[in-house]
Amino acid sequence: MTAALALTIFVVAFIFIASEKVDKVKVVLVASGAMAVLGLVPGADVFFSEHEGIDWNVIFLLFGMMVIVGIVKQTGVFDYLAIWAAKKSRGRPYRLMVMLMLITAIASPFLDNVTTIMLVAPVTVVVCQRLNIAARPYLIAEVLASNIGGAATLIGDPPNIIIGSRAGLTFVDFLVHMAPIVTVVFVVFVLATRLLFRSSFQYHPDHVDAVMALKERRAITDAGMLRRCLIVFAGVVLGFGLHSVLHIDPAVVALVGAGVMLLVSGADLSDVLREVEWATLVFFMGLFVMVAGLVHTGVIGVIGTWAVDAVGDNYFLAATALLFGSAVLGAFFDNIPYTATMAPIVEGVAAEAPDKETGRALWWSFALGADFGGNGTAVAASANVVAVGIAARTGNPITFWQFTKYGIGVTLLSSVLAWLYVWIRYFM
Repeated sequence: MTAALALTIFVVAFIFIASEKVDKVKVVLVASGAMAVLGLVPGADVFFSEHEGIDWNVIFLLFGMMVIVGIVKQTGVFDYLAIWAAKKSRGRPYRLMVMLMLITAIASPFLDNVTTIMLVAPVTVVVCQRLNIAARPYLIAEVLASNIGGAATLIGDPPNIIIGSRAGLTFVDFLVHMAPIVTVVFVVFVLATRLLFRSSFQYHPDHVDAVMALKERRAITDAGMLRRCLIVFAGVVLGFGLHSVLHIDPAVVALVGAGVMLLVSGADLSDVLREVEWATLVFFMGLFVMVAGLVHTGVIGVIGTWAVDAVGDNYFLAATALLFGSAVLGAFFDNIPYTATMAPIVEGVAAEAPDKETGRALWWSFALGADFGGNGTAVAASANVVAVGIAARTGNPITFWQFTKYGIGVTLLSSVLAWLYVWIRYFM
């Protein structure tokens, strides 16, 4: 009875989240509150249990990185990069798209995708206005590039943070196993954009002079502050890379980095805290409580047992199902709640694998499917929703189907390439 009740609450909440008719933060707060009141979560342990409660490692890692990005944003370095890219492209539309995608893809492995899009998209709109070209295809291409690039590291995409915490995978593990295929997929995607957006590449030479007149150095508001922030940021990235050697959790690295950057930058704390996506953090906490209800009432255990029995000893079939299943489901539901729900199930299947390497291959398949599935539709990932909102506010509306007609194709292409990679590297 309790399992059926917990599952019902979760499914209803998931439907509301997917429909976007009610704010997703309100949905998870109501759903997690209902589970707590009905006794479907492990009482106060929901705040302390790693597997039946809120994963504070994820919450504080996101918080620390949001603070760091909020400080770096004040230096104007993101505006500088966008203007630099526009000038280097000399107004050539395809060249400009490649430059902007490259900046986005390079930033995404080290910044949360939502943050990357919030920083790059507004400047993209300004540059496109100067060139008198439609910003819509550039925004869509940036989001797709962000979701691809973010798959490369532990902190690049929220699903990776959840998976890394659950599976005990390090920053270096993600670099070694995810970065190679992400690089290949991104290169193929860049080549494909020439065909995907070919009707949007209109060159207006009379507007190029306006872009070339922009002075990118003026975008840097405080060069000294930028230098100090970059030194601290480099230390944070190094800390992520060495955390398994130093035995320091990535969340601690991010929090220490945020504190040090606040000290050396002289940034106003109230201004920085306003940049923190509090709604995103609350959403994650509520989501973890909802998943805790499924774990505590035995729903996850039953599904996990069924999955293990269905797979049997064919772990390549399991990897294939995880990759393509996650890509399909992740394309129609926000990949954050999907990943949080599936992670305990994947953990159970991976635990039955004959060796550690095979078990981890299942985790990589799961991560690739969830990350690349985030490109499927306009509601498949938080970064997509943010980009659509920015586009609408700046007079460049992107409809669900305008985004999806590009996203579905890119998701299919990247998933097939990822499947070939998993087969060759882990099972061939």
